[in-house]
Amino acid sequence: MNITAVESTTLSVVAYDEAQDALRLEFRSGAIYHYFGVPVSVPVGLLAAASEGSYFNRVIRRRFPCRWLVKPEAGKGNGALRAEGAR
Repeated sequence: MNITAVESTTLSVVAYDEAQDALRLEFRSGAIYHYFGVPVSVPVGLLAAASEGSYFNRVIRRRFPCRWLVKPEAGKGNGALRAEGAR
């Protein structure tokens, strides 16, 4: 898996597993999403984009099946990350 920290107001980490066509995005909010069936051109384009957030909204969001690994609201409040399904 290729993992890259990014300087973005939206994203903090982009990780891609070419063998599984899987993209993991870690957001500044603390949310972590795992996207499936993502061709290698997508993370390459994301990392080359002038605005990672705009690229995400235009090319990735609602275009690939995904599941959250950490709840979107987990990064708010006390800052503690909670795993999927944690109470």
